[in-house]
Amino acid sequence: MTREEAISLVRSHVKSENLVNHMIATGAVMKALAKKMNEDENEWEIAGILHDYDYPETENDPGRHGFVSVEMLKSYNLPQEIYDAILAHAEKKPLETKIERALYVADPTTGFITAAALIRPEKKLEPVDTKFLIKRFKEKSFAKGASREQMAMCSELGLTLEEYFGIALEAMKSIHEEINL
Repeated sequence: MTREEAISLVRSHVKSENLVNHMIATGAVMKALAKKMNEDENEWEIAGILHDYDYPETENDPGRHGFVSVEMLKSYNLPQEIYDAILAHAEKKPLETKIERALYVADPTTGFITAAALIRPEKKLEPVDTKFLIKRFKEKSFAKGASREQMAMCSELGLTLEEYFGIALEAMKSIHEEINL
């Protein structure tokens, strides 16, 4: 599956533009992480784009989140690593591989970075920098829904929080027009 096919699939199924933007942003962060770790950039990006595919069906039933995505996406014959990453990000299987850990870490990060952009007067990513993100990370009341514990697991990918935020922020800035930031 190509990036364009994954985005088209998401857009045809997920009606919330904010959720679509989150999924595309997560794909961009995953692609950047794959590049940093010499992994399959396309595979990692597709995992990021599709990770919340079942959200319209599971929003009020989180116990099924991940399982429903995998079932809905089985007919696309994606690599097993993508299905496993989708399950792991939803805590439906243990985090065992790099792609699983990366998606688990990336998922809350895109919302955190988006929140950092939206509190700026410009409501854009451009003025946001790593120093600003680190400062906001320490503020427990900022973007409370973005799990600090999950983001801090970037250390399991061999990255400091500062390095990780730099990679994620640049990835999102590279697609800022596509995600309206």
